[in-house]
Amino acid sequence: MKDRHLVICELCPKNCSIPDGQSGDCRVRVNMGGKLIAVTYGRPCSIHIDPMEKKPLFHFLPSTPIFSIATAGCNLHCKNCQNWQISQANPYDIDNFNLSPKMIVNLAIRKSCQSIAYTYSEPTVFYEYVYDTAVYARERGIKNVLVTAGYINPKPQKKICRYIDASNTDLKGFNEGFYRSNCFATLRPVLDGMVIAREMGVWLEITNLVIPTLNDDLTEVRRMCKWIKKNLGDYIPLHFSRFHPQYRLRNLPPTPLNFLRNARKEAMNTGLKYVYIGNVIGEDGENTYCPNDGKLLIGRIGFTITAYSIINGRCKVCNEKIEGVWKS
Repeated sequence: MKDRHLVICELCPKNCSIPDGQSGDCRVRVNMGGKLIAVTYGRPCSIHIDPMEKKPLFHFLPSTPIFSIATAGCNLHCKNCQNWQISQANPYDIDNFNLSPKMIVNLAIRKSCQSIAYTYSEPTVFYEYVYDTAVYARERGIKNVLVTAGYINPKPQKKICRYIDASNTDLKGFNEGFYRSNCFATLRPVLDGMVIAREMGVWLEITNLVIPTLNDDLTEVRRMCKWIKKNLGDYIPLHFSRFHPQYRLRNLPPTPLNFLRNARKEAMNTGLKYVYIGNVIGEDGENTYCPNDGKLLIGRIGFTITAYSIINGRCKVCNEKIEGVWKS
């Protein structure tokens, strides 16, 4: 017998068919009598004030505090997830706050934050909460940031991108096999989504977590960088992030530093202007250099800015334009 209350969730490429009383793959979106409800709406499980560099966003309002929220759930199931305690949790099994979108924005303003980040888990699955908060934040002059795996369908993405100022997309790897086996997702929608975000004027940065034996292939890195340059632009900041053993990949070692350095070199040889090394403190790859004269523009140690030589979006020495959204 056909379930007359069956609902198809069209938010992400999984397009879950959800029977009455059941949830989709993300565990957040529940069919209640034929109506799809996001059960985490207004119920963030994590609230923090972070430095912008933690997102990581290196070319967007550097060294400013950003009000950061998350709810439980995710539409991916990455074996290396660093926030698996909330991303892979049932929303009813963890403690939550009760905060409306207006309350979130007002809290951000009260804490002197110029931006709100939807982060830690996956903002796609708490889409309505993100959307309503972002709309109100825009009205109040607060910027909106997505930290996301980018696994979303084009129609809802285009709708929300009208209110998003910046995004860091976690590009997990650059082959379908890795996405299917490690993340239980697919690559192409992520690539298409980054193109959409850039075309709609969202400031975009990309993080690639390098996992030993799984996606640590310099040939693949080279292909990824060529794709970024051709489809997004040579100015898109790329962060190669060091893996540390956690969740279901505790058997693997941390990423060798030499591989991260070599990956950065490959990316720069491909023609990308701003390439970084993350999750490693004290590396030269944390810093921003002028692509024209090689001068240090932004020095960093961890999340701390140690030097800053950008004036009105340009190199202080040679006046080269440095792409990004800078403090006035």
